[in-house]
Amino acid sequence: MTSDGYRWGMSDTTDTTCYRHPDRATRLSCTACDKSICVECSHDAAVGQKCPSCAKIDPRARVVTARTALAGPSFATTPVSFTIIAVTSAIFLIGFLSPDIDRWLVDTFALVRPGDGSLDQNIILRFINLDPAIYRTFTVALLHGSLMHLLFNMYALYIFGPRLEQQVGSPAFASLYLASAAGGGLFSMTFGSVGLSVGASGAIFGLFGAWMFVAWRMRHSPGGRSMFNQLGFLMAINIALPFISPGIDWLGLLGGFFVGIGIAALWSVFAVGKTNARTIRTTIGVAAIVAVSVATFLVI
Repeated sequence: MTSDGYRWGMSDTTDTTCYRHPDRATRLSCTACDKSICVECSHDAAVGQKCPSCAKIDPRARVVTARTALAGPSFATTPVSFTIIAVTSAIFLIGFLSPDIDRWLVDTFALVRPGDGSLDQNIILRFINLDPAIYRTFTVALLHGSLMHLLFNMYALYIFGPRLEQQVGSPAFASLYLASAAGGGLFSMTFGSVGLSVGASGAIFGLFGAWMFVAWRMRHSPGGRSMFNQLGFLMAINIALPFISPGIDWLGLLGGFFVGIGIAALWSVFAVGKTNARTIRTTIGVAAIVAVSVATFLVI
């Protein structure tokens, strides 16, 4: 027997017994722990075979099949991203087909920028009556002023959303999206001039901010440096857009961007390497939603 036999899990010519079935003679052994195993206890591995104990999945690992890894994003793998795209597009289509419904949607769900502090009221009454300033910071992400506006945001969501959702989990992704939308709304209402705002740009820039943080953390690696440079270029373009098109609510973009970076930073501190990382990320995202909502009560 050559040394290759040991490499592939074969013992020497002396018969031993399976550690789980002492009545069965065997010449197989686990390539990880070297315990003797019978054919029934043998689990094929990348190299050789493993015993049942060594073949168990590490709870910190996530199994990804080749089909899942190579396939593009879909509703089955990233339900939140595709649900947002579908619902937002449907609302735009309904408003496009019916001007009356479109007017009602804007009056009910668009973001109102008071600009002069006119929303200041008794905070307890605002809480009891669910001040529109709160829910509008979320619902503004469902409305868009033009087809180009919708296509730009939904395409950006398609590019940045599914991959991030796969990485952090759907609940955490949803909390990041909502917190970023609310953060953009808070910035816009606090510092913007009087008017109305619509669009999911604040939420999209929250995803953008999360990716920027990841790229910055990985900037010393070739892949991370390339990602950081590409995102930096896209960021420069988006910074220039408000100067080209003055109607863009750049404060909403900035607020969502800051919230996205903040949540990603907290994820990196408290969730990375933890067995319950996805639960921790979701908790942090929900906490961010609550924090931004409370800030809206106190500031606006």
